[in-house]
Formats: sequence, structure tokens, C-alpha cells
Amino acid sequence: MSDELGQLRERIGDVDRRIVEALAERRRVVAAVATAKADKTGHLRDLAREEEHLGRLVALARDAGVDAWFVTRLFRDIFDDSLRYQQELLSRGDESGAGDVQTVAFQGTEGSYSHLACRRYFSSRSEDVVFRGLPTFAELLDAVRGGVARYGLLPIENTTAGSIIQAYDLLATSDLAVIGEEIQPVEHCLIALSDVPLSHIRRIYSQAPALAQCGRFLGTLQHCQVEAFTDTAMSVKKIIADQDDTQAAIASEEAARLYGLHVIKRHIADQRENYTRFLVVAREPVTYDLRIPCKTSIIFATGHQEGALLECLGVLARHHLNLTKLESRPRPHVPWEYLFYVDFEGNVADPDVREAMEALAAHTRLLKVLGSYPARNVRDNRPAEPRPPRPPTPARAASSPGATPGLIAALEKKPYRLASRAHRREDSVVAVGAVRFGGPRAVVCAGPPRIVSREQVMACARALRHLGADLLTGGAFAPRSAAGAEGLGMAGVELLAEAGRATGLPVLAEVVHPAEVEAVARHATMLLVPARQMDAFPLLEAVGRSDRPVILERGPAATIDEWLSAAEQILGQGNQQLVLCDPGIRTFETATGLSLDLSAIPVLRERTHLPVLVAPARAAGAARRVPALAEAALAAGAQGLMLAIDEPASGESLDADALGQLLGRLQPWRP
Repeated sequence: MSDELGQLRERIGDVDRRIVEALAERRRVVAAVATAKADKTGHLRDLAREEEHLGRLVALARDAGVDAWFVTRLFRDIFDDSLRYQQELLSRGDESGAGDVQTVAFQGTEGSYSHLACRRYFSSRSEDVVFRGLPTFAELLDAVRGGVARYGLLPIENTTAGSIIQAYDLLATSDLAVIGEEIQPVEHCLIALSDVPLSHIRRIYSQAPALAQCGRFLGTLQHCQVEAFTDTAMSVKKIIADQDDTQAAIASEEAARLYGLHVIKRHIADQRENYTRFLVVAREPVTYDLRIPCKTSIIFATGHQEGALLECLGVLARHHLNLTKLESRPRPHVPWEYLFYVDFEGNVADPDVREAMEALAAHTRLLKVLGSYPARNVRDNRPAEPRPPRPPTPARAASSPGATPGLIAALEKKPYRLASRAHRREDSVVAVGAVRFGGPRAVVCAGPPRIVSREQVMACARALRHLGADLLTGGAFAPRSAAGAEGLGMAGVELLAEAGRATGLPVLAEVVHPAEVEAVARHATMLLVPARQMDAFPLLEAVGRSDRPVILERGPAATIDEWLSAAEQILGQGNQQLVLCDPGIRTFETATGLSLDLSAIPVLRERTHLPVLVAPARAAGAARRVPALAEAALAAGAQGLMLAIDEPASGESLDADALGQLLGRLQPWRP
């Protein structure tokens, strides 16, 4: 047995070696591509071709029995590396000293998130790179300014904690140029000397922002003290120096590997999606090829008069420059005046951007261009869809049905002005990650009607990921079930969240009580107000105050006006991220639980700008009838579906094979 295992491991090692050789060969080809593009115009990155190629790879993976999400994640990393390498090759001629040993300064020590961001950003460099950790941001900038380091990496904002004020203030007084940015995932873990139970821990060390980002987890630990350190990696060194099993540190998993420690708890941050953005600074600016998608960072100050900021932003708008960041800070030594930090999409090497900067200068008291640099983005790991030949696109309702003056006048008198086209003529688009409700592609949400186990939810999530569905959902509360089988409640929501993290799918979770909105929102990407709660106004107000997108189902006895009036309750609280879903209404017909009101879809599309979905399961009454109703709903103008899937199929629920066949039939609406 041991000889056989050894041979198998040798085979795996041989496969891994060939993978590395193939990656090296791919990089050589990428270098040749960059050379071929050097003297040509056009975009450096062809997103349409990239998605088409990824779709072919996903199709090959599925045929070979390889997980589509894994292949997507792998090749998006490969594509990202290729793009960075091309950018590096095309811009290298603008940097003096290329080929020398490069010293990069960062705040902190080896293993900190700043160190990880340095390694990520400079991974495409063929030169030797030396990373040097320094105690403070000021010392980091001084090292670059004094020539001790060629580059510095400065954290500027975090998606959980917000802007890093000290970094902004230092940039205002610095003469360094911003030449790059990096987006570093922040995945906090609890690390200890050995694999001890949580109850054994009595003291936890970490950087102050990391402790704040893990507040809910830390609150669950009894008799445990926390202490702030300079950075996360320093806290790891502290527990190594003390050699005390009752101490732990919050840091990255990479820090645990680097220092040979144990991860005793992962995913401890309050927010799962946590990223820190870093700026790369140097003594001199770098000019980047116009084909490289860039951001530009500027600082400006205005006079203290009415409309001054609006005039400046109007200049950028008139030149079609899309803002990605706007931050204000008090202007040093000038009370009640402010510096504005702005990032926008564009390159100062572009004549149009230079013209915009000249126009902006006329409206400011101070204008400082920090630099232009290649933009980094958080990757989308959803599987790309293969592009097989498709049947002709069927006739469908217009995406933005025209509203006649007579209809608008009638809608003005309705009690749901915010939900009507009298308030907004164009269709609303609700974004949930990379998914767009109300966009050109029909959205598919699916999941088990009643959550009963982790195995069930994970199986459904893997099937949805493989088939290319957009959102994972499931009945965590399921009051339609028999007594004693009502669902798992919040435990079910947590299972959905776990499955969503494992598969990369956004999670839609139902909420049935106002007191549960905050708790469900911590786990779910999107909230669902089920049909039975459509008239629960305290719940509608609670989700209206949430920052999570919401789906509002139609009550079984509700008219269209009553449904839109319920939507008005949510919109009136400030949350404009609202989607409608029609599961059917109660009629005199007894053959099915509900009847699908297809005529309501075009009526809704005329009256409201909100995206409209249909959930056909209860109106179908049996899984075999779901495909016909799904196609009919999309043909009538619905912009997505909510489907029930279970393994094995039962009642109104499809199994994975049936869902795959249905999604194939829906390709005309899901280009």
C-alpha cells in the first residue's frame, strides 16, 4: 500500500511540475504578446475575448468533470497575472533603474497585510525585490524620499474601517508621486502557539483596526482581554516570544504559516468581504501606456463659498471622468477650509484628462495631481458561461416600456410615487455584487424551499455554482412546512452564508421579523421579505433602513396597487435597492396552490421602474410544469426567476439535472 501511495504522489508531483512548466511557457507567450502590442493602438485588455475564452475553458472543465468555479478562479488569477506582466513590460521603459535590486518600504513587519500587498504588487517584477518594514507611515515616506527605498506601499482605505486619515494627511504634504495601487484581501484568523480550544485563550493581541473589525467575535469570548499592537504580524511575534498557550493573535493565515503557528479559528471578521487599498509611491511619476486602464488621484482646495465644490465636480462630469473616491480633510493652517481627495478613471497622459485638469485649476485655490496608475479591481470568480450556438432570440417585452403622458398623470395620483415611473422613468438596476437585477440578462436565484441540513445546502450550492445560477437562497424559516419541520431559523441562514462563501455565490435570505433584520443582514448579501409578510409594515420599515438590497414578494391576496404601496414603505425609509417578485396569487382555482398572474408582469413594467422577478414553483404545483411557466414569465417581461431546487427533487422543486435543462432553455434571456 505504501509503495502504491508513493507512486501516486510521484504522479501528482509530475503533474504539478508540468503545470509550472506550462505557466512559465504561458508567461513567455504573454511577453511576446506585449512586444507585439507595443507599437499598436487599441485596448490592452479585450474583456469580451477574455470572457469568451474563459467560457470555453469552463465548458472543457465541465466536460472533464472539473469544478467550474475552481477553474474560473484559477484562470482569473492567471489572466490577472498576464495583464500585470504586460503592463509591467509596457511601462518599464518609463522607469529609470529597471533591472536593479529594488527596495520597497512598508509599514509593519514580515507577514503583515502590508507585506502581503507588497508581494502581490511586485510579483510580476523580474528584478530582485527587497521588502523593508518600518515602524510608521512617516518613516516609510521618508525612506522613499531619501532614496533608502525606491518604492513605498501606503494603506489608504479599508472597506470595513473606511479611509486611513493619517495616510491622507501625509500625502497632502508629500512631494512623492503615486505610481500604482494594490487591493489586498484581509482575512483575519485567530492564531496560537498550538491547536488549543477557544476557551483556553485569555489574551489576544493585534493591530487596533483588526481588533475593531473582529468585535463581534471577540465579544463571544469570555474572560479574554485584548491588547493593541503596531501591526498584525508583530502580535504574532509577541505570542512567540512569550511562549504562552493562553495567548493568541489576530493576523493573516500567511503569518501563521510564516512563523509556524496554528490557526484555531478562521473567518472571524465582522464583515466577510474585507479589503485594504494601498497606494504605491515613488520619487518620480511614471507615464503609463494609454491602453492600460488607469486611475488618477488628485488633491484640490476651493474657496469657502456656495457651490464651490459643485463647480469642481461639474468640471469632471463635463469631461466624462468617472469618480471612484471623494474624501475631505481639514486644510492645515486654514480653519474651516478643506482639502478634497479625488480618484477618477483616467490617465493624465490623455490629452482630454489634461484639458480637464486645466479647467479644474480655474475653479480651485490649490490643485495637486498625485499621479496616474493602473487600476486594480476585486476579481469576479463567478464561472463564465460557455457560448454555444443559440436559438434565435424570441420576442420579449421592451426593457423600458414607454410611459404615456396619460399613464404618468394617473401614476401621479397613486400612493406609491417613489415606486412608480412618475418618479423615475428609466428602469432601476439593483446591483448585488456582479449580479444586476433589471439588467439585460435575466437573473436566476435558486435554492431549497426548506433548509434541513448542511449537506443539503452545500449540495444545492455546488450544483448552482456548476450550472451558472446567480444567487443562492433557501427557506430558513419555512412556515408552510408541517409542525415540527419549520426550518432551522438563524442556523439555516448561517448555513446559507457558509455555502455562499464556499461557492462564491451571493446569498439571498428571508427575514420575517424586524428584530432579525440586522442579524440576517450580517450573513446575507440580499434580504427577502416573503409573501406572507408583505403587509408587515414594521418589517418593511426595518428592511428599508438596512443597507442590503431587498426582494419583496407579492402577497397571495394582494392587488398590484397594494403590492406597490408596500414597496413604497421600503423606499420611503431610504433603501432604493428594491426588487419585486411575484410567486402567484390565490384564486378560485384549486389545482395548484397559487395561480401565476402573467398579465401583472407587463402592467408592472409600465407602472414601476423596479425590477420584476417571478417565482413559478407554487403556481406550477409540480416540478414538470415549472419550465413552461418560467419561459412564459420571461417572455412577458419578467427580469429574472426565483426557483426551488432540492436533491433529490420533490414536489415543486427541480433537481440539478432539471435545472440545468431549464437554464439551457433560458439562454435567449441569459446572454
